[in-house]
Amino acid sequence: MATAEPIIMPGYQGEAIHGPYDDPDGDSDADSGVPDYQGASVEQVFELFSATAPRGWRVELIEGEICVTPPANGEHEEIVSRLNRQIIRKDPDDFLFTYTGIGLNVPGASETGHVVPDLVVAPEGSFDDEKQFHDTLPVLLVAEVASPGTADRDREKKIRGYARAGIPVYLLIDREEAEITVYSEPSGDEYAQAPKHKIGLTAPLPAPFGFELDTAKF
Repeated sequence: MATAEPIIMPGYQGEAIHGPYDDPDGDSDADSGVPDYQGASVEQVFELFSATAPRGWRVELIEGEICVTPPANGEHEEIVSRLNRQIIRKDPDDFLFTYTGIGLNVPGASETGHVVPDLVVAPEGSFDDEKQFHDTLPVLLVAEVASPGTADRDREKKIRGYARAGIPVYLLIDREEAEITVYSEPSGDEYAQAPKHKIGLTAPLPAPFGFELDTAKF
């Protein structure tokens, strides 16, 4: 039985994981009782990993690559919480909801990309269903707090996916670079506007937000 190419999953804390239809020992799956996934599409393998990932682990399909990330650390979650609080406090009409753990469908190298941003901002009721991954039409902002294991895809691949999906604002909080990039005006595979601001200063957010984000505690 032919061995499939490894599926490298950034962020995984252990040995590289190969495709679930690999047969590294050369034994037949028919004899072992293990399902035979030879010829499975990346979407099918993604569904398998999603169903079997430990609680709290994030499984995404980005530009045709399956990425599995362990739960975030406390510093990461503190930044997400501070961002969450500021957005809610700046919404006088109590119109916006902030979501963590919400899956979105974005265009990518595969038929569909599946991502789970650190924070999603959308009107109340935008995801009131039982789906795991949702259309991006109501989304007003997505935010990612870059970590060593996710920084490359947050800085490159996810930008393309969010722009293709037409998400108005992508906020990238990059701790390694000590800066925040505010992407807006999506056009094709990129954003027309991408001003950078040093963490510790204020970062103006464009419409529909129109306020200055205080990053002093980021």
